[in-house]
Amino acid sequence: MNSGASKFFYARLPVNHIPLGELLTENHLFFSVPADWHVLITDVKKSTEAVKKGLHETVNLVATGSIVAVLNIAHDKNLSVPYFFGGDGATFIVPHFILKDVLIALSIHQKNTFKNFNLNLRVGHVPVTELYQKGHLLSICKLKAAEQYAIPIVLGNGLSIAEKIIKGEDYQLNTPVYQKQELDLSGMQCRWDKIKPPQNYNEVVSLVVIACDGNKQAKVFKKVIDFIDEIYGKPETRTPISVAKLKLKATLKKIGEEMKVKIGGYRPLLVFKNWLTTMMGVLYFKTKPGKNYLTQLVDFSDTLVIDGKINTVISGTSIQRELLENALNELEIKNEIIYGLFVSKESVMSCYVRNMGNNHVHFVDGSDGGYTKAAGVLKTKITSFNAKD
Repeated sequence: MNSGASKFFYARLPVNHIPLGELLTENHLFFSVPADWHVLITDVKKSTEAVKKGLHETVNLVATGSIVAVLNIAHDKNLSVPYFFGGDGATFIVPHFILKDVLIALSIHQKNTFKNFNLNLRVGHVPVTELYQKGHLLSICKLKAAEQYAIPIVLGNGLSIAEKIIKGEDYQLNTPVYQKQELDLSGMQCRWDKIKPPQNYNEVVSLVVIACDGNKQAKVFKKVIDFIDEIYGKPETRTPISVAKLKLKATLKKIGEEMKVKIGGYRPLLVFKNWLTTMMGVLYFKTKPGKNYLTQLVDFSDTLVIDGKINTVISGTSIQRELLENALNELEIKNEIIYGLFVSKESVMSCYVRNMGNNHVHFVDGSDGGYTKAAGVLKTKITSFNAKD
């Protein structure tokens, strides 16, 4: 594949309209990522400590900012790139064509994050060709998650290996020289209050799962997805987001935090203007276009990520969660998976809205640092698992 065609690789992938459990075992529907692309990772360092200090929404906001920065650059270049929200950071696979612009934008975002929140945002990238040369795998496909909304599904250990490299003590990022470039985070919004589970549900589960044997990853992931489907029902029945529970949180403080991420500082007049706009949103959501947007918001909520591991946020009952834990424990005892799980009473959501039509996506996490705390449980188990070897 030549470099000109390579940059449109992801955009040209077909969208699969079959259940996820089936898709995972259809190897012929997955395609190797082009060797001239790059794995790019952002990650808030010591996010667990930040979450313990009550900064979980700020951590989510910073992670969302990194996604918006990359997607705005891709949009300007008429490109489509896969991305994966992780609560305290994000993962991307991008063509070399935009790597320099993306690294500059994330460097600016990194500096703003430290200046405004005293949080260190790790940024790094690994060439896909380097992963392939070391025998690692990285294959991808698209899954139709809702009408007009598809998500990337990645199998292989490529992303996890890239993460280890970037988080290693010896890793150093050479950021391109820049002078007057501006960070474009237009479209980023974070104005929803914590969201209670839909009616008849009483908790939100943040779940992270890895396969112990990479060669059996697809088969094992299918088992986990099948358990979730059996216990919680189809994706649309277990989503933690529902129109009835949505409530705008238009405090000046919340909008001010969003502003610090978007423009790198606090501007009182701009904050007040955005506050008024948000107040008007209450009226807009009562109109037909506004109601359509809210329906799409639920459909376009990013509650499932498969990036070489399973990351998902689910709403349900405590009884359902206990059934799921029992099923996962059995797989864990057999050394098929290792998982981390965290239970909260609400979910939190940050948004990327290019327009109010059909170009918006909403990143969901369990409240109180759902993904971060589930990942912490997972890391503890991995340490124990490795100690047995």
